[in-house]
Amino acid sequence: MSAIVSEQITNIAAYRFAELSDLKTLRESLIRLCREQSLKGTILLSTEGINLFVAGSADGIEALLAELRCIPGLENLAPKFSLSGHQPFSRMLVRIKKEIIAFGVDGINPARRTSPKLQAATLKQWLDEGRKVTLLDTRNDYEIKLGTFRGALPAGIDHFRDFPQAVAQLPEALKDEPVVMFCTGGIRCEKAGPYMESQGFRNIHQLDGGILKYFEECGGAHYDGECFVFDQRVGVDPALRETDSSQCFQCLSPLKAEDQNDPRYVAGKSCPFCFKSPDEEMALRITEREEAIRKATTPLPGSTPCDNFRPIEIPPEYHGAPILGAICGIFSHIPHQDWVRVFENSCLLDSAFHPAKPTRIAQAGERFYRKTPADVEAEVNADIRILHEDEAIVVINKPAPLPIHPSGRFNRNTLQAILQTVYHPQKPRPAHRLDANTTGLIVFTRTRHFAKFVQPQFERGDVEKNYLARVLGHPPEDAFFCDAPIGEEPVKAGARQIDVAKGQPARTDFHVLRRNSDGTALLEVRPLTGRTNQIRLHLWHLGFPICGDPVYLPGNALGNRQTLALGDHPLCLHAWKLNFRHPLTNKTTNFEAPAPAWSEETLP
Repeated sequence: MSAIVSEQITNIAAYRFAELSDLKTLRESLIRLCREQSLKGTILLSTEGINLFVAGSADGIEALLAELRCIPGLENLAPKFSLSGHQPFSRMLVRIKKEIIAFGVDGINPARRTSPKLQAATLKQWLDEGRKVTLLDTRNDYEIKLGTFRGALPAGIDHFRDFPQAVAQLPEALKDEPVVMFCTGGIRCEKAGPYMESQGFRNIHQLDGGILKYFEECGGAHYDGECFVFDQRVGVDPALRETDSSQCFQCLSPLKAEDQNDPRYVAGKSCPFCFKSPDEEMALRITEREEAIRKATTPLPGSTPCDNFRPIEIPPEYHGAPILGAICGIFSHIPHQDWVRVFENSCLLDSAFHPAKPTRIAQAGERFYRKTPADVEAEVNADIRILHEDEAIVVINKPAPLPIHPSGRFNRNTLQAILQTVYHPQKPRPAHRLDANTTGLIVFTRTRHFAKFVQPQFERGDVEKNYLARVLGHPPEDAFFCDAPIGEEPVKAGARQIDVAKGQPARTDFHVLRRNSDGTALLEVRPLTGRTNQIRLHLWHLGFPICGDPVYLPGNALGNRQTLALGDHPLCLHAWKLNFRHPLTNKTTNFEAPAPAWSEETLP
C-alpha cells in the first residue's frame, strides 16, 4: 500500500528595481499567465520595478520566472524559494503602484544606485568574530515580535514610511560606525540605505537578500525566533518551514503559540497585544467623542448668522381660538405686543412655512414655527465632558453656561444640538432637565427605545439625585427640608413662584456639608420631586439664595435674565450624583461628576 503524499507548494518572494514601462500591457499578460498556471499571490508593478510573493506548482512558478526574465531589466531576477504544505494565498492580484515598496521620499532610485550589499555568509562571519557592528532592523515593530538578529536595533516604526523620522532619532555617533541594515527580503533596505547615506551615515551596508536569504545560506545562527512573512504562513523558521504562528485580524500582530493560548486571544477579534477591557474600550471611545465635540464647537456652531425655527404645537384647550390669542396664552410670560411684532414681521409660519395671519383659527395639534431671522447666538461653554458611553446612554458632565434644549435665543449652541451633530445619524435626547447655568450630570439616551426605559424613571421620581449648592448665609440646622408648592406659570425672566393655593407639590431635602468663613455654606441637596427651578426656588424661599444665581437674588428680589454670559461668576449649583436603573442590565447604576472648583475655593 502506498501512502498518499500531498503535493507541496512552491513559494517565491522576489523583487527587482528596474525602469519598467507599458505597465498595463505587462499587467494583463501576467494575469493571464498566472491564471493559466493556477498561481496565487500578489505582484506589484511600478515604473521603478517589480515586487512579488507568489505560490503554486513548481512548473507554474518556473513558467512565471521565465516570462519575467524576458522583460528588460528583470533578466537577473533571483527569487527566494520555500515550500509549504498548502497554498498560502487565497487569490491572484497584479497591481500597478507608484512604488513597489511605499517610502514616500523623492530622489531615491535603487535601480541606479544602492548601498553596498553584504552577503549573508560575510555577516555570519562578522558576527562569529564578534566584530563591532550595529544591526539595524528596518522592519515594522509587529514583524520584529516574531524574531530578529540577536542584539539588533529596531527602527521602532509601524510603517516603512515612518523610517525617515526613525533615522532622525538615531545617535549622531552612529554616522561613523558600521551599520548593517536588514529586512525580510532586502527590498526595504534598497531604499533605506541610500536614504541613510543622504542623512550623513558613512558606513552603511545592506544584508543582500534579507533574512530569508540569510536563513537559506546560514540557517539560524545569531538569530532568535522566526521571520514574519506577508502571506497566510505568517512565520517561517530558519529552515524556511512554516511555523505555527498566526496573526491577529485586528492589529496584525504575529502570534506565537503562547499568544494564541492567551485568554485575551479571540480569533478575528483581539489578541494579547490589542485586547482592551470594557473600561479601556470606553475610555478610547470617549477620547474620540470628546475630540469630535471640540471640532464641532470650534468655532461654536451658533457663531454664524442663521435663521432659526422654533416649533409650536397647539394644545387642545386653544382649539378654535385665533392663532394670536392661542400663542399669547401658551406663552403668557411673553408680552402680548412682542407677539404682535412677530406676526407683523411674518415670523410666525404654518406647517408649510407660509406666514400665518393673527386671525387664523387654530386647530388642536396643529404645528406652527416661530422664525428668528439670521440670528447669531450668544457664546456658551463647550467644555463638554463624557463620563460614560455605551450603546444605550451617554452620561455628560455639563459645563455652564450651556442650555440643554433649543429655546429662546439658543438653537445650535445647545448641548442637544451639539451631541446630535457628533453622534449623527443617531439623535441623542436628554432623559431629564438641567438649567443652562447648572453644571454636572445629564443623561442622554441614544435611541427612542432606550428613552422609553430611562425617561419614565425621572418622571416617576425613581431616580435618586444629589446636588451640591453653595448658598449665601448659614442655615441654623445641619439637616432641613422645604416642601413649599411651586406654581406652574412662569413670571419675570421665566422664574417660578411659591404658590400655596394652586402650586404643584414639591419637596427638597438639604444637608449642610460646610459653613464657610465668608458667610456662605456648602450644601448637599436631594430633590424628591422634579419641578422647574425647584432647588433654586426652595433655597431662595428659605432665605438662602444660591451664589451666582441671576434670577433668584438676595433680599427676595428677582433678576431680569435667565442665562449667564460666558465669563460671569458661576451659578453654584452642580448635579453631583445620579442613581437609576440601566436600560441594558435593569440594574441600579451610580454616576458621580467631579465636584466643581467653587465647592472648595473662596468666592470673590
